Amino acid sequence: MKTLLVANRGEIALRVMHTARAQGYRTLAVYSEADAAAPHTRYADEAICIGPAPVADSYLNQEAILAAAKAGGAHLVHPGYGFLSENAVFAKACQQAGLVFVGPPAEAIAIMGDKAVAKRAMLEAGVPCVPGYQGEDQSDKRLVKEAASIGFPVMVKAAAGGGGRGMRLVEAEAHLKDAIALARSEAASAFGSDELILEKALVRPRHVEVQVFADTQGKAIHLGERDCSVQRRHQKIIEESPSPAMTPALREAMGHAAVDAARAVNYTGAGTVEFLLAENGDFHFLEMNTRLQVEHPVTEFVTGLDLVALQLQVAEGRPLGISQTDIRLQGHAIEVRLYAEDPANGFLPMTGPILAWQEPAGEGVRTDSGIASGQDISPFYDPMLAKIIAYGASRLDACRKLVKALGQTALFGTGTNRDFLIEALAKPAFIEGKATTAFISETWPKEDYAPPPLGPADYALAAVLHCRHRRQQALAQSLGTAAELLDWSSAAPLASIVQYGDQQVKVTVEAPDRYKVSAMDVTVAVQLRELVSAQPPESLAAVCLGDPVPSHAPERQAVVTGSTAEAPGRRPTRARLIVDGRGIEALYHCEGDEIHLATPTRTW
Repeated sequence: MKTLLVANRGEIALRVMHTARAQGYRTLAVYSEADAAAPHTRYADEAICIGPAPVADSYLNQEAILAAAKAGGAHLVHPGYGFLSENAVFAKACQQAGLVFVGPPAEAIAIMGDKAVAKRAMLEAGVPCVPGYQGEDQSDKRLVKEAASIGFPVMVKAAAGGGGRGMRLVEAEAHLKDAIALARSEAASAFGSDELILEKALVRPRHVEVQVFADTQGKAIHLGERDCSVQRRHQKIIEESPSPAMTPALREAMGHAAVDAARAVNYTGAGTVEFLLAENGDFHFLEMNTRLQVEHPVTEFVTGLDLVALQLQVAEGRPLGISQTDIRLQGHAIEVRLYAEDPANGFLPMTGPILAWQEPAGEGVRTDSGIASGQDISPFYDPMLAKIIAYGASRLDACRKLVKALGQTALFGTGTNRDFLIEALAKPAFIEGKATTAFISETWPKEDYAPPPLGPADYALAAVLHCRHRRQQALAQSLGTAAELLDWSSAAPLASIVQYGDQQVKVTVEAPDRYKVSAMDVTVAVQLRELVSAQPPESLAAVCLGDPVPSHAPERQAVVTGSTAEAPGRRPTRARLIVDGRGIEALYHCEGDEIHLATPTRTW
């Protein structure tokens, strides 16, 4: 049995290991001290610590990873994406150490890893490119001259980078020198090179990429395209296949160009050729990612292929075993990236504990994640937590499934972009397949996104469950209380008041299991139908209403947030209620003055 070391962490490490195990490989994980209890370390057959939390001391530490490969008896190294996945020096070091690097040759990585060199190679190969400058003269004077020749607006980009870092959009010449200085500084810090390229900035393009595969026998094919136009800070958050803008003729032309790009650098393995697609149908080479992409699951759904299995097959020297005519795109798949970030605050990353995490489930729904309840979200790594993918017979079918899946996703303990993704998927421009790279800036032009506010029904639901919990606590401490006396009063109907932040909620008992709740100047009728003990959380959407406190303790007012839920390791209670005529099922857990509540978007 051969051993595969996965030189990565999180969801991609787990995803690679799942296929590797199915293919009969023994799996070897590496981890930093911060990831000692991470899911990928527990899943692997063996795990070796490679250093402290900072990436320079662990996941970017080539010597430590190669030492782990030797200690663990590895035969192959899969780099995943990010970290060392597009590092030509590491790929060559693996080869020199007698390891099979699951990726392209170091020479291909080196060419495509430098945007200037890559663009020169693509122009020579006849691949359509965005007009620009990728010359060796990096003086400010030359860059300013070339920008004027290209015509504004222009993009200033780090030649060695990606992921939106070292990139600046310049609308006018007056801002060019500042943009060059900032891009240089950021590029040097992130990639160790301050070399820049200039490109004509296309107005409202689509970002469309083509998945290519090549084996060592000389065969190269493409597996169709992915549309990755919905981005924030030049980083993708929604991806789909096929592209809504695609036609058979355009797919053939883009696919042919992508395969030409791969052949031009003697490529092998999985790669992605990215293009900008203009409104008039013209497309231009953007870059090539010499690795497996984050969004590869949508391609797997529509082609029925396991891309990691194909990577391992090619790395072992075996032929692909499929030809271009075998590739048929069926159905539609859409992926979203769940981030620990605050969309209402410029998408700033967030850290904190994961008190509870529950993935969605359902036909045509897939979740790739590398997190678990009880973990901490560290500031040392990318804030992406999971990818949620939905597949359907049509684009609309896939979109509906994905919205439902997101509504059934619960992550408590820190904020995420879940609600933002749901709202984005529901926007007309996305539903109609018209989203471009300007989608977010045009939809929220003032960066004024705000999470959906809590309404009277939310407060009513929490208050009733809280009061029921209090009653159960009191009943457990009493002796011989007759059932017919519960909720009985000789005077006015029993009423309780709880406080959620600045919202006061009054709960009045109308009859057994029937309540009248006043919140936000609205009266809501609530009927409790069932309370049963539940297994650890089902697939539910997070709604946190803060910590309720008795009205006589105003100094302990709670803040309404969106980041807490059923505590890990405790069995919640499932409640079925009717709130203003709408059937709702919820899971909740109470501890002291805190209520942790999850409600689904589905009703009954």
